[in-house]
Amino acid sequence: QVQLVESGGGLVQAGGSLRLSCAASRSTISVSTMAWFRQAPGKEREFVAVIRSTGDTSYADSVKGRFTISRDNARNTVNLQMNSLQPEDTAVYACAAKNWGSDTYNYWGQGTQVTVSS
Repeated sequence: QVQLVESGGGLVQAGGSLRLSCAASRSTISVSTMAWFRQAPGKEREFVAVIRSTGDTSYADSVKGRFTISRDNARNTVNLQMNSLQPEDTAVYACAAKNWGSDTYNYWGQGTQVTVSS
């Protein structure tokens, strides 16, 4: 079992930046993939970014060029650097992880609120 805890959320003005961090209770080497999702009130959960065991990354079109996901196995963390934030980015951001061989996300953090004011 892996527990994930997010931090770094808050209120920021449009155009600003924020860095989210997700701390894992176990080594991130034990999971194959880690990702960030977000969910705004009344909306479906949305994929944001993913980093695989190879270090390869993928992003939702809506955040490409603005967000950067990184993984630090030595510190058991995954981070999300968010730049040029817009009000549309307002949501609860949660990190997630997959076990090796899993096609679904097995572990989820509680989420951290990101609010972007115009």
